[in-house]
Amino acid sequence: QVQLVESGGGLVQAGGSLRLSCVASSRIFSSNVMGWYRQAPGNQREWVASIGRSGATDVADSVKGRFSIARDGAKNTVYLQMNSLKPEDTAIYYCSTAPPGKNGASWGQGTQVTVSS
Repeated sequence: QVQLVESGGGLVQAGGSLRLSCVASSRIFSSNVMGWYRQAPGNQREWVASIGRSGATDVADSVKGRFSIARDGAKNTVYLQMNSLKPEDTAIYYCSTAPPGKNGASWGQGTQVTVSS
């Protein structure tokens, strides 16, 4: 059973915006804090943002003021709105629970974000 499906990535110029979506299984979505993570070539996967079931959010310092996270309970979907993108935001973006792997959640295939200078 596919648990997490990310979409919305692409190629964008520096300063541009993208909105990523992650559709989760209802079991995963309804029971957990959800998060976005990213992995750039040669780097470890890092946490980007998370959102609780109540809607409380937290974002990494590196993206604070530029990225925001939201969730839609009716669609079992988590969003990552990315504004003022920088080349260093280039990575594969994944969603999962926060912390990752709770309740057996596995990683999705991710979505590639490439920011050109």
